Order: sequence, then structure tokens, then C-alpha cells
Amino acid sequence: MFAVVKTGRKPGAEIRRVDVPKIGKNEVLVEVKACSICGTDVHIWEWNEWAQSRIKKIPLIFGHEFAGKVVEVGADVTTVSVGDMVSAETHIVDGTCYQCRTDRMHVCQNMKILGVDTDGVFAEYVALPERNAWKNDPHLDPAIASVQEPLGNAVQTVLPKDHVEDIAGKNVAVLGCGPIGLMAIAVVRTLGAAKVFATAGGYNRIRMELAKKLGADMVLSAREHGENIVKIIRDATDGNGVDVALEMSGAPSALRQAFEMLTPGGRVSMLGIFNRPFEFDFNNAVIFKAATVYGISGRRMFQTWYQVKGLLSKPDFRDKIASIITHRLPIRDIAKGMELITTKQAAKIVLSPEWS
Repeated sequence: MFAVVKTGRKPGAEIRRVDVPKIGKNEVLVEVKACSICGTDVHIWEWNEWAQSRIKKIPLIFGHEFAGKVVEVGADVTTVSVGDMVSAETHIVDGTCYQCRTDRMHVCQNMKILGVDTDGVFAEYVALPERNAWKNDPHLDPAIASVQEPLGNAVQTVLPKDHVEDIAGKNVAVLGCGPIGLMAIAVVRTLGAAKVFATAGGYNRIRMELAKKLGADMVLSAREHGENIVKIIRDATDGNGVDVALEMSGAPSALRQAFEMLTPGGRVSMLGIFNRPFEFDFNNAVIFKAATVYGISGRRMFQTWYQVKGLLSKPDFRDKIASIITHRLPIRDIAKGMELITTKQAAKIVLSPEWS
């Protein structure tokens, strides 16, 4: 089969012919129908500092966001059948550790990540553990089905503990307008947020325009509004600040702003990954403000997936998610897709299985 392979510890990757995966008794083999590019994939492609320290397996077929059709099942598989359309929960867990046995499977002590620790989905076929194969509505557009994994990140950031009540009728800020931040805007608007504020670096105009279309009442950029962002949002909320801040950017300045614009007793969810440690005033930002803080890693298995399924059952919400997919390219043009993302000309890019 064809696959996109990271063949060396250097930038780029190669399209190569490799063997079709052989599945175990608890695995399924899936023919990839659509896959999408994640920020993690860009890091691996560019071979940045994070990738250099994180990636242990070379050669590696990377990619983890996808939708496909099951073509073979292992001898002990009982919940998935040949012909099912599936996507992947990308956290591969042992099912036996303390976290797994206490309803925190998404932070398994021995977790492996599809397309990071194991061969992933930028290929014609991928092998998945039965547990990780999420069955899709067969009528769901494979492109939308392929972005359920990052959509799950957005939903988990918005609803870390199913608390819809701190979203409905409340003021929410989304800091960072990458694809997951854009998805979060659509989620909080659908769940009934009163006012939605979005902030961004200001260099990707496509994503800022999408933030408005997805329901942000105000879109502010560090490039244009700089140090005034917090004041502008506080003024727009009668001086109270936001009830919930979702930090999606991984920028230290945005994290500080999140807590500065937060109303006392409010909640911050943190999904963005920071490049390096930095100094932070916990006393005033968190303790004296009585702030609730959630660190977000992945999606709850599988509560978040059911929430995603419910949201995607709404045609208006599906249309919003579809609008975030700004480019659909054949996978043979993956290098072009990476360039569109790094030059800030795209939001989400979906790849179709066209190899030649």
C-alpha cells in the first residue's frame, strides 16, 4: 500500500510503498476514506523541537485524524463489523491501569498515540484496536467524520465535566482561532453562550473571518489590539469579565489574558500546548480569584464521543464544522497542504485517498 512515511529525523516525509498492516485478534483493518492534517502532523513534518524529543519510532507512518471503512476484523472482535464506517479514538490505552479503571481512560498511564507512537492513518489502510474504532453514521460525510477527533478536543475543553450550565447564558472567551478553537466557538454558540469573544494572533485572516461566521460576537487580534484585549472584553461585559475562558493557543500572553479577563469564581480550560516553561502569577490569577482550572488532554472515552455525535446530528452544526474545512486535497499533495497551513492560508485541510 501507499503511505506517507517519516523516514528520517529531518524535515519532510516520503510517499512510499509499504506492507498492509497485519491485524491481531482484537484489531480491525480500516481502508482510509478521508484524513485530515493536525498541528501535531505539522510538527512532525517540520521536525521541530517537540517532534525531535517526542518521536521515538522512525520510520513512522504519521497522521491520526481519519474516517474509513472496516475491511477485516480480528478473530475476537465482536462490536465492529466489515463494512462499518469508523473513525479513531487516537489514545490507545491498556484498559487495566488505575486511570483506566477509574473512568479516566483518556489519561491512561501507559497510553500510546496513533500516528505518534504507532503507525497512523496517512496510508491506504490502518490497523486499530477494536476499542478505538468509533462507529460513524454511514451517511456522515467522511471529511466531517475525519475531524471528529479534534472536534472532541473542542467539546472536552468546553465541557470537561458536562457542565452545560456554565456555558448557557454565560460569557465565554476562546483564546486561539486554530481549527480546534474555531470548533469551540461553534460548540459554545450551539450550547447557548450569551456572548462569545475570540482572540487570535492576527496573522491568519481566514481563521479570523471564520470565527465571526461561526458565531463569535467579537474577534480581537494581538496584532491589532495588543494589550487592550482584556479591557475591550471587560468593557463589553459590564466590567465583569468572562465566566469561562478557553485557552487554545499555547501562547503565554494568551494564558495571562485568559485569567485577567476571567470573572472571579470563573473557569479556565487549557488545551493549548506551550513551547517551554514560563513564569506565571498563580496568586492573583488563580488563588485569589477562586478560579477553577481544567487541563485538557484528549477526549473522555467515550463520553465526549457521544457528545460529538449529538452535536453532529444537528444540520446547522454540521454545516459550521464543514465550513472550517477550507481545503480538500489529494493526499499525494500533502506537502502543499503543509505549506498552506504554515503560511496561514488555511483553517482545516482534509486529504482524500488519491495517491497517483
